[in-house]
Amino acid sequence: MVRNWTRTAATAAAATTVALLGAAPANAADTGNHCVLDTETGARQCFPDLQEALAHTSMAKIAARADGEVVQGTFFDGPDYTGDSLTITGPELCKKDGWVNWQFDLGDDWKNKITSVQPWGDCWIWLYPEPGLSGDRDGPFKENTGNVGSYMDNRTQSIGFS
Repeated sequence: MVRNWTRTAATAAAATTVALLGAAPANAADTGNHCVLDTETGARQCFPDLQEALAHTSMAKIAARADGEVVQGTFFDGPDYTGDSLTITGPELCKKDGWVNWQFDLGDDWKNKITSVQPWGDCWIWLYPEPGLSGDRDGPFKENTGNVGSYMDNRTQSIGFS
């Protein structure tokens, strides 16, 4: 399983893809259901509870000033930010330039599971029912959304950050 993180811009030549680790690392820190995915390195850390994952994302946001890593969105498989969570980080804040700045194709472990979203890093979130930002999209989700609505609930396979 390969996950792709792509920066998109006005021209296709400006796009870059980072392949992320599809399999969970075999260590004790990856035994939880609340994961933080670093799109630059492909590292994924999972925690047994949301508080630990949020503490990690808070550290990532502080570290953004030093190494360019920014929390761009957190996704939940339950309504009102419940259930398992996936936090996605990227190299910089989103730009409001009329383009999807970053793209993420979900792995099998998160396809068709998203019910609630929290945008971070100045990003608006777009949800798509097919990989590669294909199919009809829903959004933008500009603020915390406890239920994405019946159109995309448990149907998301790719995410655009703008």
